[in-house]
Amino acid sequence: MALGEFRRTAVLVPFDPYDSLWTADQGGVRWICAFSDEEALARFASLQGDARRQWTYRTILGARLLDVMVPMLGIPAGVALDAGSDEGMLFPPVAGIVPDASAVGLEEAQ
Repeated sequence: MALGEFRRTAVLVPFDPYDSLWTADQGGVRWICAFSDEEALARFASLQGDARRQWTYRTILGARLLDVMVPMLGIPAGVALDAGSDEGMLFPPVAGIVPDASAVGLEEAQ
């Protein structure tokens, strides 16, 4: 999925057991996990070994994740779409993807 399409698409963002957005830290970046549909979220839940619990999620427009939620974290952050799948994509905290105030150089994020 291209950036423009992601920005226009409503995606599923699950909550962790503490009612926070499900995130993962890797390479100095906090990744908000988002999923294109319930099947992708179910596959992720299975990979987490947590497929039996009821996963709560919110449907959020990709643009809102990048423009509002990423800056709210206050640290280098991006969005991981369909984590754990062959179709997964990353939208890293770089200029042109997130607001300039939240963008970092890739060398800073590693």
